[in-house]
Amino acid sequence: MNAIVALCHFCELHGPRTLFCTEVLHSPLPQGAGNGGSPGQSEQAEDEEGGIQMSSRIRSHSPAEGTSVDSSSPGPKKSDMCEGCRSLAAGHPGYVSHDTETSIKYVSHQHPNHPQLFSIVRQACVRSLSCEVCPGREGPIFFGDEQHGFVFSHTFFIKDSLARGFQRWYSIITIMMDRIYLINSWPFLLGKIRGIIDELQGKALKVFEAEQYGCPQRAQRMNTAFTPFLHQRNGNAARSLTSLTNDENLWACLHTSFAWLLKACGSRLTEKLLEGAPTEDTLVQMEKLADLKEESEGWDGSEGEEEKPSAQPDVVEGRELTKCPTDASLMSDGSTWNVAPRRLSVFRSLRHMRQVLGASAFRMLAWHVLMGNQVIWKARDADLVQSAFDILRTMLPVGCVRIIPYSDRYEEAYRCNFLGLSPHVHIPPHILSSEFAVLVEVRTATRCSLYPVLFDDEQPLSKYEFVVTSGSPVAADRVGPTILNKIEAALTNQNLSVDVVDQCLVCLKEEWMNKVKVLFKFTKVDSRPKEDTQKLLSILGAAEEDNVKLLKFWMTGLSKTYKSHLMSTVRSPTSSESRN
Repeated sequence: MNAIVALCHFCELHGPRTLFCTEVLHSPLPQGAGNGGSPGQSEQAEDEEGGIQMSSRIRSHSPAEGTSVDSSSPGPKKSDMCEGCRSLAAGHPGYVSHDTETSIKYVSHQHPNHPQLFSIVRQACVRSLSCEVCPGREGPIFFGDEQHGFVFSHTFFIKDSLARGFQRWYSIITIMMDRIYLINSWPFLLGKIRGIIDELQGKALKVFEAEQYGCPQRAQRMNTAFTPFLHQRNGNAARSLTSLTNDENLWACLHTSFAWLLKACGSRLTEKLLEGAPTEDTLVQMEKLADLKEESEGWDGSEGEEEKPSAQPDVVEGRELTKCPTDASLMSDGSTWNVAPRRLSVFRSLRHMRQVLGASAFRMLAWHVLMGNQVIWKARDADLVQSAFDILRTMLPVGCVRIIPYSDRYEEAYRCNFLGLSPHVHIPPHILSSEFAVLVEVRTATRCSLYPVLFDDEQPLSKYEFVVTSGSPVAADRVGPTILNKIEAALTNQNLSVDVVDQCLVCLKEEWMNKVKVLFKFTKVDSRPKEDTQKLLSILGAAEEDNVKLLKFWMTGLSKTYKSHLMSTVRSPTSSESRN
């Protein structure tokens, strides 16, 4: 949790002061915070609690280093501090705890080293001990603003036999910029901070009772009632919290408590991304899972009947892929699709495939994929073909993908748009010359025909040669669909990592699926004339021939749920009345 927890004190001489604060660091430690020291340094406390390695280490400073830290510290000067205003001794570097799970450091010292943080904590301290208090001056309260942060403050009293009224005023504050998160954490913070306060008050009460038993202060003050009390303290009234509680390890214990509080409060609440309506890919996946479940139930019900001939393998609408991937798995390397471990001769990403095939061959292949033409791969290595399909299918909506991973005979285009074949399978001549199909032949390459980049025995794909042919090759000067140009721009941008390119592809598919939805409703549901459709395509930025073909093909990938919803909306009486 990105917050600061601080213990504050109202000094009778100097007013509100910050005694001790703990902050979260996600970066290297600031100067003077202590990030490990010499082999001879001592560890005051070491414990493992909640994933935090409570090793509050003290780093020894040289006199020159300590002087530089003091001179640059944003805290008050020594002349403005008394024993009651000071927690750590001069030159004390503070305490550090390392979270072994998240590599986060929790650093404690009297004041934040950063001037802006010091100002925020200082203002919260003053407000918590002056104007922002509960009735009775003891209890929790919430205040703050967007500029200086929001504060959960709990004020309390500590018994002191030498103080005015026999008690001193303290507060524990939690500061963060997220107002909603801090308000949601109110019950948790209230209970845990209340426990810390009870422990401090319990220790101080024992010391107070022991001092009152040995030398009662009430009777002594009654005898000096007419003498101003402030002039009778003889310099002993300003007492440190360690003296009031008789606990020399108080600050180490407070560091442990504050560090645990920050970690526990940060891990108890998690943010969830609440999306709107499910995407088309999600709806199609749900429908496919429902169909598979229905089929499996039908098979279970037919047990005991006479055994029927088994269906031909790998030809049932691509359902041989027994796992419907989520959006995240669509962007992966496909390693979760097969039960058997994948060998190394695979494509890892679209960028990797483009490097292997070459820019022109990849553009031709990607064009046919986006247009919905049949993509045929002939190779001996079934894993290589499967990895190619896992990569290429990421360019299409889930509903547009029909795969037969590997077959011993040619299958028609209406059954699959991705077809894997063994090298000896005969392909009809009209398919080879068709403009609606593309063939990728994977041959064993000789060293003279290898790509220079892949001339490496350690590269698994260096032993293959990839030949991409089609009856209608894509001309180099052809503009092509807009989404293809954007995909190639992302793949050629070396500043973008593979993960970023994958997210770009997801956004591009969502953008064009929204255009498909608009076109479907406009043409299929509302039955608008052709002239209006051309105007709509111009508005959508998809008036070019390739873009129109792409939209019509992607329209076949719309989910049955979306189509039925639109049809039912049109047929409803309320919609017809509103249109009239």
